[in-house]
Amino acid sequence: MADTAEAPTEPQSRIVTYCGDALAAATSTLSVDARKRAEKDAHKKALKAEALEAKQAQQISSSKVLIKRIERNKRKYVTAVSGLEAFGLDNKKVAKEFGKKFATGSSVSKVPSGGEEIVVQGDVSEEIEEFLLEKYDVIPEDNIELIEDKKKKASAGP
Repeated sequence: MADTAEAPTEPQSRIVTYCGDALAAATSTLSVDARKRAEKDAHKKALKAEALEAKQAQQISSSKVLIKRIERNKRKYVTAVSGLEAFGLDNKKVAKEFGKKFATGSSVSKVPSGGEEIVVQGDVSEEIEEFLLEKYDVIPEDNIELIEDKKKKASAGP
C-alpha cells in the first residue's frame, strides 16, 4: 500500500518540473547565470594571461646569456654559450647557425647542473656576442655576459 501512495505524487512533481512555464523560467535564469560565469571565466583568463606575460617579461629581463671562453690546451680554446633557452631560442638551431657563421664545429652538450650549452670550437666569444645581438632582437645587450675561464691544471698525484 505504501507503493501506491508514493506513485501518484511522483508524476505530479514531474508535471510541475517539466511544464512549459517552469522550463522557460529555469532556462532563462540558467542562461543569465551561464553568461555571468562566462564573463567571470573570461575575466580570469585575461588576468592569467596578463600575469603570464608579466612573468615572462620579468624572466627575460633577469635571464643572462653566458659566453665562456674555456682554454682547452696551451693555445686552443672553445667557447661555451648557455642561457639561450630563457629567451625561447632552440639550442640546436642556434648551434647550427654558429657553425655556419664561424665555419667551426659547434654542438649542444648537457651541463651537469641539468641545462644545455652550446660548445663552439675556437675563440669566437666576441663574435658570438655581436652575432646574437644582430640576429636575435629578443636578447637585450645588457643580458649578455662574457666570461674568460681557464682550464684547471690537473694536479699530479703521488
